[in-house]
Amino acid sequence: MTIPQTQKSVEVGIIMGSDSDLPTMMGAIAICEEFGIAHEVAIVSAHRTPHRMVTYAETAHTRGLKIIIAGAGGAAHLPGMVAALSPLPVIGVPVKTQALSGVDSLYSIVQMPRGIPVATVAIGNAKNAGLLAVQMLAAHSPDLLEKVLTYRQQIRTQVNDKQNQLSAVGARQYLKHMINS
Repeated sequence: MTIPQTQKSVEVGIIMGSDSDLPTMMGAIAICEEFGIAHEVAIVSAHRTPHRMVTYAETAHTRGLKIIIAGAGGAAHLPGMVAALSPLPVIGVPVKTQALSGVDSLYSIVQMPRGIPVATVAIGNAKNAGLLAVQMLAAHSPDLLEKVLTYRQQIRTQVNDKQNQLSAVGARQYLKHMINS
């Protein structure tokens, strides 16, 4: 197994411990695509492919990456181990598990020792991890910052439109429409 050969333009690495995490991590992938952020996607297991994980984490910054989004379920060591090995910011995505509904993953990711931070989003919320990565990159890119501002305006407009519809038809009719959509 080889580490992806990142091109200079790729800024975000999206990694996961297993292909079963891919449905969750699609949220981050979709956000990167929506904002035009070049990214790579890889399966990098902390437990089953530890040497691959070490190589990925230690070389990420030399390959041009700026941020790593790491999703993991269960023991969820991947985000913390990658953060320990890489100077890049790491955003951890706790993946929902059957045994403990992802709470085990959340605790494993969020409880990092002093000196090795991992930004952590809600269980299963890779979309927010993608948005956080975009916002981090936007701090150094006026064009990307403008896209973030536009995105924020769009979600405000969506909420306002929903409120207007709710006010117009009432709660019961609105809910009926939600269920049938």
